[in-house]
Amino acid sequence: MPFIPSNMADTLRQAPQAVADTMRSVAGGEQAEQFNFTHLFSHLRDSHEIDIPFGHINLPHFPAVTIGGITIDLSITRHVVFLWVAGIILIVAAVSSARKYRRSPVPSGFASALETIVIFVRDDIVLDTMGSAGLKYLPYLITTFLFILIMNLLGLVPYGVTSTTNIAVTGGLAFISLVMIQVAAIREQGVKAYFKHLTGGVPWYLWPIMVPTELVGMFTKPFALCLRLFANMNGGHMVVLSFIGLIFIFKSYLVSPVPVLFAVGISLLEIIVALLQAYIFTILTALFMGTGMQAGEHEGHGHEKV
Repeated sequence: MPFIPSNMADTLRQAPQAVADTMRSVAGGEQAEQFNFTHLFSHLRDSHEIDIPFGHINLPHFPAVTIGGITIDLSITRHVVFLWVAGIILIVAAVSSARKYRRSPVPSGFASALETIVIFVRDDIVLDTMGSAGLKYLPYLITTFLFILIMNLLGLVPYGVTSTTNIAVTGGLAFISLVMIQVAAIREQGVKAYFKHLTGGVPWYLWPIMVPTELVGMFTKPFALCLRLFANMNGGHMVVLSFIGLIFIFKSYLVSPVPVLFAVGISLLEIIVALLQAYIFTILTALFMGTGMQAGEHEGHGHEKV
């Protein structure tokens, strides 16, 4: 299911090995050479098995499909499984909260906590960046925020995996964001005004320069969303695993308390990072959508003045 071009996949697979070589060169000595640092980084890599306390579960593996020179792996991996788990958790939470609202207009328990998140997204993200016209996109933005948050937090659970450390997952989220940004702009401006906006209002002889520039900017925004989420969620895990790896490199009980304390501190910090990255992805998506919608409003005001 994850779609990764072959050259990008090779780069991602070689990253843990590169980090391991760096750590060995810094630590030096025979003891460092005896420890394979890449074993720790297997937590970050996608695989066809799910770890459990006393072993692992093998997942179905299907032959890769090549279309136009692009290899697409349709096998079920652990990142896909935990992506499904996050989706199931989100659906169950939403349905159960909706049923509680039907029984009583005053929420309680988990429904009350979910209401707080909904109000936060509505007031501090949607209304601040898109105005009241953006309320029609509130369901999408709430779903995006909660979906990313759940995937981020699942990686902090023992034997859990963070699906957002897979660039195919963040790329899929960014692609949906790209579609929604364009949909919001077209609905607000209209098709004619939308394509006219790509010219930047410059004379026709400058269109060959302006249109490609606008198109590059259109794809740069979701690309930045993709890489930001991917890099930040990988970074925290790599720091924690690097601290833990120091214990095995130096093989000394005297050294172990310091890396463990740092690793625990970084793990607690990752809870904040999980919330922050979900917030950043959502608010930037809303901001990009709002920018396109406001361009339509400015266009309309300009016609009125004329």
